[in-house]
Amino acid sequence: MDAAENAFKAGLRTGKTQIGLWLSLGEATTAELCAQAGFDWLVIDAEHGPNGLRDILAQLRAIGSAAHPVVRLRNDDRALIKQALDVGAKTLLLPMIDSVEQAREAVRSVLYPPLGVRGIGASLARASLYGTVTDYLQKANDGICLLLQVESLAALEALDGILALDGVDGVFVGPADLAADMGHIGNPGAAEVQARVVDALRRIRAAGKAAGILTGDLALARSYRQMGVEFLAIGSDVGALNAGLRAMRNGLSG
Repeated sequence: MDAAENAFKAGLRTGKTQIGLWLSLGEATTAELCAQAGFDWLVIDAEHGPNGLRDILAQLRAIGSAAHPVVRLRNDDRALIKQALDVGAKTLLLPMIDSVEQAREAVRSVLYPPLGVRGIGASLARASLYGTVTDYLQKANDGICLLLQVESLAALEALDGILALDGVDGVFVGPADLAADMGHIGNPGAAEVQARVVDALRRIRAAGKAAGILTGDLALARSYRQMGVEFLAIGSDVGALNAGLRAMRNGLSG
């Protein structure tokens, strides 16, 4: 294993849209099944999904190399970040980043000194294959991909400063929370919200960072893809299961 290798991170630099799916059920078997569906990346959601550290570890193992696992933590707590990296996550998605200082500290949390403050202990963990990847400490920083979520009006005000930071690989716009902050709770498709979303995505890409977003609306997804959004999630395990079950049952209704 090459600690510096991260195919998802490399893909963000190509300009190609990588298509993803949210995993919110907290089940390794579900993650394993979704990994075989052809998605480029899968989000293991520990912000809203029932995922603790061992659940994250199980899903990382279940996904394997079939898709790229992205771990969304519940917040930007430095200790949580360290643990997620040590169990083998290479790409982190951190929610509710509202300021430049918060973003700067997130960068410091994922990197080893002298660039950051990540604690040394991966030789005991899965990240280095339990010490068998002997150059892990020297190469790990290059393999880490940090994605930050902006999902409030305060975050959009701070966006240019966040984008200027080295170590931020991509910025994900969160339409649902942004809509709520703008007074359109439950309606991320509102014209006023979408205008802000599109502006943010364009600013992210213009700054040379990768832009990301999640939508279950395929028409919106196509428009984001046409914009060149680099990482685009088009649904979730929960949504796919709900839709599939209802379609199955409704096929014999009446």
